[in-house]
Amino acid sequence: MMSEHSDVIIEVQDLHATVEDTEILKGVNLQVKAGEIHAVMGLNGSGKSTFAKVLAGHPDYEVTSGQMLFRGQDLTAMEPHERAATGVFLAFQYPLEIPGVSNRDFLRVAYNAHRRARGEEEIDVFDFDDLIEECLDIVKMDISFLDRSVNEGFSGGEKKRNEILQMALLQPTLAILDETDSGLDIDALKTVAHGVNQLAGPDNAMVVITHYQRMLNYIVPAYVHVMADGRIVKTGTKELAQELESRGYEWILQEADVEVTA
Repeated sequence: MMSEHSDVIIEVQDLHATVEDTEILKGVNLQVKAGEIHAVMGLNGSGKSTFAKVLAGHPDYEVTSGQMLFRGQDLTAMEPHERAATGVFLAFQYPLEIPGVSNRDFLRVAYNAHRRARGEEEIDVFDFDDLIEECLDIVKMDISFLDRSVNEGFSGGEKKRNEILQMALLQPTLAILDETDSGLDIDALKTVAHGVNQLAGPDNAMVVITHYQRMLNYIVPAYVHVMADGRIVKTGTKELAQELESRGYEWILQEADVEVTA
């Protein structure tokens, strides 16, 4: 855990957001500092995935009030590609398949787009191949995956490892992992968690969204937050996740006076 004087990566203040005129986020407050991993847990419908999409700039969601400051910059004023270029990364709960686009080309275009945004020259195909092969080792993916269409025909575990491969390549300052453990067997979970842990460092931060404590056996967070009814209602250390595993969410919802509707 970092000291209170560590650099703040993301500061969310009283964030409200809607989708199709329905308010989902109702006052989220969160601060994540460099070097920290935070877990966000909660029941289905609590607002976790909405929070992830709002941070990334999903166009279906509208921020109605509040702030999202990424290293002091207002995320709300940025388009999704600008957020990505400045260092925000979202690993999807359900990664999309893109038939006809090779994984290698997809990754190279994304990597060079980030370089251009930083004012750097693009790297050529040969240098990129050397770079991506180093990243493949982190998630234990075979090189043959680079020549397949993005996620097409991938198993659930392979899709999630492909998300972490993108993360390894782009090296974001803030990584948001939206239920990355969904659909993973225990071996795939360990591989994904190993990759995430290798990428965590003193200059970046991660927000891990999950339903279950099992993911946090392998990715140990500095803080655990419980979200309900579109806001964070309780924050604790890693032991809070263990308590949720044994006691469930009802006691926290009662403490926060939140009615369960899902």
